[in-house]
Parts: sequence; C-alpha cells; structure tokens
Amino acid sequence: MGDLGHLLRQPVQPDCEGLKATLRRQGTPRRVYVMELGQDPEVKDEVGRVFGLDSNLDPAEPYYQLRREIAIQCFLGYDAVRCAVAWPGFPRERLDADDSTQIAGQSRGVRKWMPEHTGPIQSWADFEGYPWPRPEEIRTDAFEWLARNLPDGMCIWSNCHNVFEQVTWLMGYESLCYALYDQPDLVDAMFQRIGSIYYDVCKVLVQIPRVDILFGGDDMGFKTQTMIGPSVLIEKSFPWHKKMAALAHAHGKIYLLHACGNLKDVMEPLIEDVRIDGKHSFEDVIQPVTEAKRLYGDRIAVIGGIDVDLLCRGSEEEIRRRVREVLDICLPGGGYCLGTGNTVANYIPLESYLIMLDEGRRYA
Repeated sequence: MGDLGHLLRQPVQPDCEGLKATLRRQGTPRRVYVMELGQDPEVKDEVGRVFGLDSNLDPAEPYYQLRREIAIQCFLGYDAVRCAVAWPGFPRERLDADDSTQIAGQSRGVRKWMPEHTGPIQSWADFEGYPWPRPEEIRTDAFEWLARNLPDGMCIWSNCHNVFEQVTWLMGYESLCYALYDQPDLVDAMFQRIGSIYYDVCKVLVQIPRVDILFGGDDMGFKTQTMIGPSVLIEKSFPWHKKMAALAHAHGKIYLLHACGNLKDVMEPLIEDVRIDGKHSFEDVIQPVTEAKRLYGDRIAVIGGIDVDLLCRGSEEEIRRRVREVLDICLPGGGYCLGTGNTVANYIPLESYLIMLDEGRRYA
C-alpha cells in the first residue's frame, strides 16, 4: 500500500438532508452522496490507524467506539452513522474457516459461516423451545448517545430486518427447502414469528430521534434466480417487509432493502407492493447498477454497484473510470448513492476503496 495522503483531500460536510433528498429522487444532487451496507471492522481499523483518526480519543471512555465511528464516517464522507439495537438476537451456531485475506492489517484470522444443511429449529419441539428474543429486551442506549453527540448534518441509519435470511439461518437452507413441502405449517410459523419480532424492532426504531433511514438486509437470491420460489417469498416474507416499510413511511423514515442475488422475478412486488424506497447490492455479472437505474430508477433509488471484484483487482485508472461511468448514468435526477456492490470487505485493498470515494468527491 502506497502513500494515501493524496486521497480524500477535498473536504465534505455532513448533509443528511441532502442524502435523504437523493434517496427520495428529488433532483440531481449538488454533490455525490455515498452509502454502504457496512465496512468490515478491519477496514475501519486501517482507516483509523493510517489517518490517525482515533489518536485523540480515550479507549477507556464508555462510548469510545461510537466516538471513533463518528470520526471514521465523517472522514470518509458519509452523512449517516450505522447503529443497531442491543438485544439477544437469534442465537445459533456458526462454522469457523480460515480467513485467507492476504492484505496486511486487514485479515481477521477466522471467518464465520452459516451452516447450510441444518439449524437449531427442525421441529415443532425446537420451535417451542427456542429462546426467541422479546421486545422488552431491546436496549437503545447507543442510539440515545448518538442522538446527543452526532455532528450537525449527520443522522442515524439502522438495520432492521432479514426475515427470509433469518428463517434460512435458524432452519438451515437445505432443511427449509424440504420443510416447505414436508412441514409447511412450521415454515409459516417461522416467518410469522421472525417477521413479528422484527416488526417490534421497527416500532422501537421509528421513535428514536435522528434515526432517519431503516436499511435492512435480506439476501434472497444467487447468480441466476431467487433462492426459493418467488411466490413463496411474495406470500410469506414480503408482507412483513410491507408492514415495516409502511411503519417507516408513517413516521417519515426511508426504507431501504439490501438483497444479494438475481431478484428480477420479485422486483415488481418489492417496488409496487412492499414500497421499498431503494435497493442495494449489485453485481456486474448479475445486473450492473447502471441497468438497474434504467429499469427502476424512476421509482426507487439504487445504491452502490461499484463491483467488488473490480475493487479487489482493478487498477486505479480502471476504478476511477468505472466510478465516472456509473455517476454519469445514475446521478442525474437523483436516486443514486455511490458505494461498493456489496460491502467494504476486508479483502478489498484500502487504497482501492479510498480511490472509489475520492473519485466521487472529484466528480463534477
């Protein structure tokens, strides 16, 4: 990694109102706004270390991590800080695997993976005995601190749901596929219980000051199609997304969906029935973000789309050229925020990530 001091030298002032106007497609923005589903902790650690962003912070201070998060996101040019509720969540086992990341300072050593074949709930007895999280266990201390300490112009976005994904994690993707035919009543109960729990989370989030964006992740597809039949998603999962979107809209919030994979068969109900405000996660081999903008950009925002493979292996010239191409097509009229095609994974070279952001700042 070379000297990074030439990157991100053009200052950006937080402007959450501008970000929200962009997501609502209220005209071409005055600058490029950026948004990510997430940045791996190792990437943020490197940003903090390389640019000395936490040198004046006290690690012993109770809200050190939140102060550091604000410093990092402001430096990188984001207008919102991510925060999630503190609660027990949905306990489950994960599999360990070596992290093969070869970038110095960005490997975590071990990666966690969800088992595909099975999960903690395989029967009605498992369902009844599972330690389901309860609304009264939700804590919002971090949100309350952020609401008091965020810089002017910043807001909070929170992840709020992954209904289908949580079903696959608790049953196992393979087990779910069998259960759709062998135990349909159990599958219905899983969607009902998980959806209602996430709806309770949303009812808390919409009441918290400065939480302006609900941004959930619910991976539903792979390279060629949805992971289960589109009709099953539309019937069992989408009603919960619709309820959460309606709740967000009733409180003046924006409702975004991150979903990986090929969703061509369910995009219309997501847009017209669920009423998502924006879609995130685009992979060039499935659907380039520029194509999504052409197809859906008059009805929803599209977010990210600078392909992760390009960021991992592309040259500076290639990355800058692609960023300009995407902005030329997606920025006019609003409804586009610059970002990666998925997340800022720890195997993306830090310099490549910063080049993407830097080109967005230079764009005019």
